[in-house]
Amino acid sequence: MAQGRSDMAYVNWASHGLDSGETRFSPLDQITPDNVGQLGVAWYADFDSRSLRGVEGTPLVVDGVMYATGAWSKVLALDAVTGRKLWEYDPEVPGAAARDGCCGVVNRGVAYHDGHVFVGTFDGRLVALDAATGQVRWSVDTTEGDRPYTVTGAPRVAGNMIVIGNGGAEYGVRGYVSAYDARTGKRAWRFYTVPGDPAKGFENPAMEMAAATWSGQWWKYGGGGTAWDSMVYDPDLDLLYIGVGNGGPWSREVRSQGEGDNLFVSSIVALRPQTGEYVWHFQQVPGDEWDYTATQHMILTDLEIERHKRKVLMQAPKNGFFYVLDRETGEFLSGTPYVPLNWAKGLDPETGRPDIVPAARYSENGEAFMGMPSPAGGHSWQPMSYDPQTGLVYFPTAEIPYGYVAGNADAFSFDARGWNTGQDVLKSAMPEDPQVRRQIASMMKGALVAWDPVAGKRVWDVPMPYPWNGGVASTGGGLVFQGNGTGEFAAYDVRTGEKLWSRQMGSGIVAPPVTYAVDGVQYVSVAVGWGGILPLNLGIALKDAALPRVNRVVTFRLGADAAMPLPEAEPLAPLARIASSAGAKQVAAGRELYQVRCWMCHGDTAQNRGGVPDLRYSPAIADKDVFAAFVREGAAEPLGMPAFGSEIDADEAEAIRAYVIKRANDRLTTP
Repeated sequence: MAQGRSDMAYVNWASHGLDSGETRFSPLDQITPDNVGQLGVAWYADFDSRSLRGVEGTPLVVDGVMYATGAWSKVLALDAVTGRKLWEYDPEVPGAAARDGCCGVVNRGVAYHDGHVFVGTFDGRLVALDAATGQVRWSVDTTEGDRPYTVTGAPRVAGNMIVIGNGGAEYGVRGYVSAYDARTGKRAWRFYTVPGDPAKGFENPAMEMAAATWSGQWWKYGGGGTAWDSMVYDPDLDLLYIGVGNGGPWSREVRSQGEGDNLFVSSIVALRPQTGEYVWHFQQVPGDEWDYTATQHMILTDLEIERHKRKVLMQAPKNGFFYVLDRETGEFLSGTPYVPLNWAKGLDPETGRPDIVPAARYSENGEAFMGMPSPAGGHSWQPMSYDPQTGLVYFPTAEIPYGYVAGNADAFSFDARGWNTGQDVLKSAMPEDPQVRRQIASMMKGALVAWDPVAGKRVWDVPMPYPWNGGVASTGGGLVFQGNGTGEFAAYDVRTGEKLWSRQMGSGIVAPPVTYAVDGVQYVSVAVGWGGILPLNLGIALKDAALPRVNRVVTFRLGADAAMPLPEAEPLAPLARIASSAGAKQVAAGRELYQVRCWMCHGDTAQNRGGVPDLRYSPAIADKDVFAAFVREGAAEPLGMPAFGSEIDADEAEAIRAYVIKRANDRLTTP
């Protein structure tokens, strides 16, 4: 099947960030503030219903064909004008792999190069597909040994290389990025982001340099530093920039005896794309222990700073500072808080090194620290957009508090199949008291922000109902498009933030939109499907947030009026007390086991609004044997619930069930 008819004119969205700077700004201007009210649904296409998980992908559009990804790393090729399915690729990721990821079996998109579509699969493969047919041309395993690596980020094209990173810092992995020949799939190079065991030698001088910033036997726990999302290639400078994640475990006391900067965690690293050679780095959070990753979207552009034109890299990472760096040298140019933060007093104006507040070093001083931002970040993976016409960067922000509480570093026991942060799993959990939970929820804020990167300040912002919202795209027509957690997809004026148009989509939106044109008609598309760390893992009851009832791609154009049915919300089980003979000791044991084994998928303190069952409403908890069949025997493994087998014995399974029943019965007394 041809990619598109040769007699048609196309304006494509052919790479993850649209252009080489990943600005996500399209010059298309057919849709404007004056006519945006005429936008209607042109078509929609549903992903299959294996399970309704989060959808985070950026669709690509090349010569009239859209390539979109959904949960479980599935790829759809669609006619970009009609939505007709051309082909579908299912990498058949094993359901048991779901336990290896913290935030759902999501995928953030594909790469396109020379007639091929490249997708990273959740279980660690990089697959090249024929763009016309969906047939596999080559497939390689990008992961090492039996470590629980995952791949959720979109691959990037750097010359003739396809570059991919991975995730899993809390699961004991050592981060790296790998580059593969686009034609053959042969690995060209691998760059590790943290050093390994010095006794085995260093892969390159950069790793020897990094090792001097670590202490103890960090390699036993992997070290973390996974590059799980953002990368960007500058063809003019021939530099590849990678964003490096948090250390693993989070606690620096556990990870590195409480010492050192721990390079290259929470850093941006510049490499030569053909060889993987280190060029420079800039570390944002030395000795990170707050999950303040630098894996967030990076934008490359030119800015006039102090009367000099500079080639810059811009990023709003999790830690709450908006950074502008010289992308040739890594020189720090500016860093300004874009959300309230309390872990640092500020940044050194010359070096950009943070002045970390002593109280924030919770693993060192042993005192709890209520940190801002939270591990979800002041801004997370949801992409930004830079509009050269306004000079503004548009991005979603989140204000969320989080209680960091260190565990006993001397008693730390690494769990090869569990979540390892080095924190006290009970004291750092969400409180169960509903009034306290509501107080915490009331402190959470979200916004769409327009940011001046030269002046380092907000120009306008639009408050959102929830702190977890979608990525953005801006256009030459003077519009910013974004979806939010309530399922609203909207267009805003780029200069004022005024909302000019919106449409309810039936499920919360976290993915970024794209825009493209075929034969002079401009289209705007967005992938829909609620998920990610906040609804899944923070245990906050977002009662009014749209549940993940539908996973689909929806496309709009002026004057269109196609029907788009919104499915009914799935009713939760009625409130009724569940009988239990468990005593307080068994329930307490179950709470601890749950927070060690279960919360990453089913929600902190057994409460979630994500894409997996809220166990408090599951009929399985009422029956001992049925519950054991799910937990120990894998009755739902194809859907992503792995069999824990001997990892959880019969008594432990019963304790977990007792705790979940207790939480289910708590609903009856919640005002």
